[in-house]
Amino acid sequence: MKVGFIGTGSMGSLLIDAFISSGALQPQDIHASNRSPHKLSQLAERHPGILVCSSNIETATISDIIFLCIKPLEFKTITDEINPFLRNDQIVVSITSPVQLYHLESALPSKIAKVIPSITHRMKGGTSLCVFGDRLNKKDKLILIQLLSYISVPVEISESHTRIASDFSSCGPAFLSYFIERWIEAAVEATGIDEALISTLAGEMLLGTGKLLTEGDFTPQKLQERVAVPGGITAEALNHLRCSLEGVFERLIITTHDKYDEDVTKLDLIFKRDSIVQSPLDR
Repeated sequence: MKVGFIGTGSMGSLLIDAFISSGALQPQDIHASNRSPHKLSQLAERHPGILVCSSNIETATISDIIFLCIKPLEFKTITDEINPFLRNDQIVVSITSPVQLYHLESALPSKIAKVIPSITHRMKGGTSLCVFGDRLNKKDKLILIQLLSYISVPVEISESHTRIASDFSSCGPAFLSYFIERWIEAAVEATGIDEALISTLAGEMLLGTGKLLTEGDFTPQKLQERVAVPGGITAEALNHLRCSLEGVFERLIITTHDKYDEDVTKLDLIFKRDSIVQSPLDR
């Protein structure tokens, strides 16, 4: 099986690195193209054997699965470029959440899927969100799920839940790391504790908490109840957090959904499809 990557920026290169390091793919199984020759050269140096293609058309022509790792507003240009060279037995995978299945199915003859990856795949962890188009059969879905299983826990979702699911699986590491960053800064300033030490404690705490939630039969609420003894220090601090963060997460969701809707509307115009009017939380 030959897997192509059009776009080898941050997420495209991360996926390639993860697939190779996990053993899911061998370098010779991968074809890649990018408008920046420098990025392709770096990729080839890291993974000797990767076929660096001279064009997106070459990548599209010789690959069984093609990952489109490009920015949302670049999709129409790329789909117009590769359309004449694609077959209906190939699988084209978008890793960009605002690009809808109907955008790609209207522009390409191939089978279409959407997979939202996460930076956590660098450590062969986290979830990859899978949305499958109608042209894929059970075997096609199984091929994608098996490939993604090497680097993540694949989860099939409804396309209408792409944005909210991505808030947790894909954006979540940035949100949590910002919380941890601010907490570490406050701890160092208030107590003088070594920043490297407190950063290690925070990282190990996050790792252990994740295992409790995924493997330890804990819900977030149960975990809080177990740790926060009534009248104790943790309970007092939790009360402070509840007051201070009132409305924060609701505004966070509105912000990500508003941006998502804005991007979908732009793509609807680019792909010449009438926009579908939906509320931000319905997409």
